[in-house]
Amino acid sequence: MRRAVVLTGLLAIVPSLARPAERHPFGVRDLVALDRISEPAVSPDARRVAFTSSRVDLDANRRRTDLWIVGSDGAGARRLTAHEASDASAAWSPDGRWVYFLSTRSGSSQVFRIPADGGEAEAVTRLPLDVGSFRLSPDGSLLAVSLEVFPECGELGCTTKRLAEAEGRKASGRLYDRLFVRHWDTWQDGRRSHLFAVPASGGEAVDLMKGMDADAPSKPFGGAEEFAFTPDGRALVFAARDAGREEAWSTNFDLFLAPVDASAPPRNLTAANRAWDTGPVFSPDGRTLAYRAMVRPGFESDRYRIVVRPWPDGKERVLTEAWDRSPDEIAWSSDGRTLFAVADNLGHKSLFAVDVVTGAVRTVVKDGTVAGVQPTGDRIVFGLDHLRSPVDLHSVKADGTGLRAITSANAERLAAVALGEPEPFTFAGWNGETVHGWIVKPAAFDPSKKYPVAFLVHGGPQGSMGNHFHYRWNPQTYAGAGYAAVMVDFHGSTGYGQAFTDAITGHWGDRPLEDLQKGLEAALQRSPWMDEGRVCALGASYGGFMINWIAGNWTDRFRCLVSHDGNLDERMAYFDTEELWFPEWEHGGTPWDAPAGYAKHNPIDHVAKWKTPMLVVHGARDYRVVDAQGLSTFTALQRRGIPSQLLHFPDENHWVLKPQNSILWHDTVLAWLDRWTGAEGK
Repeated sequence: MRRAVVLTGLLAIVPSLARPAERHPFGVRDLVALDRISEPAVSPDARRVAFTSSRVDLDANRRRTDLWIVGSDGAGARRLTAHEASDASAAWSPDGRWVYFLSTRSGSSQVFRIPADGGEAEAVTRLPLDVGSFRLSPDGSLLAVSLEVFPECGELGCTTKRLAEAEGRKASGRLYDRLFVRHWDTWQDGRRSHLFAVPASGGEAVDLMKGMDADAPSKPFGGAEEFAFTPDGRALVFAARDAGREEAWSTNFDLFLAPVDASAPPRNLTAANRAWDTGPVFSPDGRTLAYRAMVRPGFESDRYRIVVRPWPDGKERVLTEAWDRSPDEIAWSSDGRTLFAVADNLGHKSLFAVDVVTGAVRTVVKDGTVAGVQPTGDRIVFGLDHLRSPVDLHSVKADGTGLRAITSANAERLAAVALGEPEPFTFAGWNGETVHGWIVKPAAFDPSKKYPVAFLVHGGPQGSMGNHFHYRWNPQTYAGAGYAAVMVDFHGSTGYGQAFTDAITGHWGDRPLEDLQKGLEAALQRSPWMDEGRVCALGASYGGFMINWIAGNWTDRFRCLVSHDGNLDERMAYFDTEELWFPEWEHGGTPWDAPAGYAKHNPIDHVAKWKTPMLVVHGARDYRVVDAQGLSTFTALQRRGIPSQLLHFPDENHWVLKPQNSILWHDTVLAWLDRWTGAEGK
């Protein structure tokens, strides 16, 4: 049984406290073994924080989740649930006596509750379908739950009957007459994620989206952050894309208002905006609705503005038009005067405070990666990680002072490993503009030695590889293996202003490549201990595309390459992906209307120049970048006689998630790097 760890101070998460002789280099098995903290929820009296913690079970090849509770001052951490099933997504009852949560302990995913002071959990819902997410109404009398149903069905029994009939059919074929046919890693079967109202004391589930051919929350990653009860508890505001046959090429998510008794159909609150609206949150006094909105239809990486709207009636007002950051989440302060926002920011994901009257923005916590913001009283609780530590819960005063750790979940594990020291750097990239990057030194760094380099290229491309302890692409796994890890936030990356992000559109292969070339040279120049003759480049998703592009357009630089889930042919990739708005925006239209956009930077047209050894990795359940792209890449390499390997996962999607597969991935990738940098047997 895992031991509860109470707060021992912020330094408890810094592994340098242990003597170097006692530490071993950080590796994938350390990465997989770490407890992962998420989903903080502060109690109504602000004295306690419930959160989810996951632990690895290598025998079952999965991670299991439990609920924990800790004092908001960091005292008295204890496990609240300890079931072999998965327990997650804590929510407090209004009186603070109960913690509601999702659990699979009944054989399906249902809402349970448990006394906050400890005791036995009891089922709250006993629905015939899995609950995907939930919220509790302000007075605790109602639950809003998401269920997968056939939208034309009038009640849950219709959906269960149709599923049973499908299971019993001898024929396996499905007939489609519109997109999506499949999405992310799932083939569509006609069901939608709909929101239902269920009495907390038990009773019938009422479909609040009856007849809507749309998903709420959105697929594949949406959750409870996309819907909220109105202050009086009589209605639900939720985000959905009701785009009909245009769904696969539309980003027009709107906010809808639905009465909890389903006495009226959902009403569109944001119909005037044809771009993305999401993330509704109500002020503590119930008089203002805030949400996030884009302005450019069809562009998933447009800048989110914070919008406020008097409730129930009033005209919306854009609060952050002058702020050149795009918030991922927002939360109200206890007094309703401030909205706290989390956004990518110069290689970090920072916490900001936005004045609700003036829109003035100030930084509360700059460094690291912030998530799960929970304002309470005079402090803010949130998860924080950085390149030397996974997530722990922290709190800070609204003015940015008094930062302190609440948990230190992996202190003992981190004290036993040697981590590489990260350092940021900048250089003049494309158009002479400042570009940011990070270097992570080898774990057992000796400035008198020369070290090989792992050059990591992030995906997106509108993303960032910054001060974040990633659970898949973590530079510390390369530092632990004796490599310097170098990362560059090339043009197109987020956190440097929208113009910087927009700069990659139509320029997938030139501006980012120039940044990568100049960034690697800048890193080598500032770090003479790096061996410029032993460099390998690795990337996934857009990063995998870039590796395939580098193979034919930067042919003499690298000892080896690793392409994970990367496109080889941008023309064909349009036809075999699912979210069509993405390539249509990035390449200026469809392949038949804008063929030059797909030909401009297409790796397949440069295969004749390939000569660098490459490892190709792909998941069979990746429907964003289908595995035919990876198989085609490997075929080209083999046919040209270039040393190459293919690592194919039949059970993984765009990401490698299963613990044993993660271990195999890292072992294979590092063996490939060792082979070509001459580091075998190190």
